[in-house]
Amino acid sequence: MRISTSYMAQQSVNTMLEGQSNLADLQNRINSGKRINSPSDDPVGATRALELTHMTADVAQYQRNITAANARLGLEDSALSASTDALTRVRTLLLEGMNGTQTDATRADIAAELTQIRTQLMGLANGKDGAGDFLFAGNQVGSQPFSVQSGNVVYTGDNGQRMIAAGPGMQVVTGDSGASVFMNIPTGNGTFQVSVPSTNTGSAVAGTLTVTDKSQWDNANYSIVFTAPDTYEVRDAGNNVVSNGTYTDTGSAVVAFKGVQVAISGKPAAGDTFNVAPSGQQDIFSTLGNIIDALKMPGGGADMQNALNQQFSNLDQAMDTITQTRSAIGGRMNALDQQASLNSDLTLQYQTALSDVQDLDYYDAISQLNLQNSALQAAQLTYTKVHSSSLFDYLR
Repeated sequence: MRISTSYMAQQSVNTMLEGQSNLADLQNRINSGKRINSPSDDPVGATRALELTHMTADVAQYQRNITAANARLGLEDSALSASTDALTRVRTLLLEGMNGTQTDATRADIAAELTQIRTQLMGLANGKDGAGDFLFAGNQVGSQPFSVQSGNVVYTGDNGQRMIAAGPGMQVVTGDSGASVFMNIPTGNGTFQVSVPSTNTGSAVAGTLTVTDKSQWDNANYSIVFTAPDTYEVRDAGNNVVSNGTYTDTGSAVVAFKGVQVAISGKPAAGDTFNVAPSGQQDIFSTLGNIIDALKMPGGGADMQNALNQQFSNLDQAMDTITQTRSAIGGRMNALDQQASLNSDLTLQYQTALSDVQDLDYYDAISQLNLQNSALQAAQLTYTKVHSSSLFDYLR
C-alpha cells in the first residue's frame, strides 16, 4: 500500500496532539484531585456527585437550624427557670402573708415585694432571643407581646408556634406562645374551683380542693350553703339539694359530693355560702394582682384567707404550667441532640459516597501519567526521526 508523506506527517501530528490532550487531562485531574471535573468526564457519576453534594448541603443547613433552635430553646428555658424562681418566692411570701402573726403593715410590705416580682415576671415574659425576636410572642416575634393596659396585663401576641426543619421530614417547635405559658392558666385545682362571696359573715375558710372520682364530676355549678353553723346543703344551679350533712370544725372537715371534696375550717354562720364551679382560666399576672389585693385587706380575716386560698391554688396551677412547658422544651432539645448526631452520621456517609464517586485514585492516575508521557515522547521522537530523513540521505 502506498502511503503519502503528507499523510504520514498528519498521522504523527494527530498522535502527538492526542497524547498531549490526554496528558493535559491527567494533569488537570491530578491538580484538582477529582476524577470528574466536568460532566463529560463521567455523566452518570457527575449526576450522582451533584445529588450527593445537594444532600450534604441540606444536612449542613439542618445542623445550622438545630444550633439556632437549641439556642432559642435554651433562652426560653432560662426565662422559665427564672419565672419558676420568682413564683417560688411568691409562694413563700404568700404563706408568710397567710400567717396569723402578720399585721396589716407587714402584709403591706409583702404586697410591695410581690408587686416588684410581678414587674420582674413581665420582663421575663417580654424576653428576647439572640436575633432580637420576642420569645413568647407566638408568630408576632417583632412586637412586644405583654403590656399593661388599664391596670391589666394584656397579651397581644398570637398562639402560633414557630418550627424549624431539623432533618428530613422532621419539624421541631422552637418556642411557646405567651398565651399558653402565662395567660391561659387553669384555675382552682384544674378541675373545679371555689369562690367565697364577700357577704359571708362567719369565719369559715375553704381550703384544699380534691377530686376523689373524676367520673362523677359533671362540670356543673354548685353551692355549699350552711343552713346552720353545724349543717350544710349542697345545691345545684336550680337550687335543688343534691347532698347535705353536718359540720364540725375539726380543722380538716370536708364537704364531699359529685366525686369532689372541699376542705373547710373555721366557724360558718347560717347562710354562708361557698360556690363551686368548673375550672376556668386566669393569667399569672392577675393571680399575683389578686394576691396583692387580698394582702391589702385590713384585718386579715376570713375574707382575706379565702381570697388567698383561692389564689394559692391558681398560683400552683401557674407553676405546674411552667414546669410542663419546661418539660416539653427539654424533650425538644433532646430530640434535636439526637437528630444532630444522626445528621453527623449522614454527613459522613454522604461525604464518603461523594469521595468514592468523584475523587481521584492518585496511584492509578500517576501510573497513567507516566504511561502517557512515555507514549508522547515516543511519538515525538519517532516523528523527529522520520522527518529528519530525506531522499538525499539514501543517494549519498
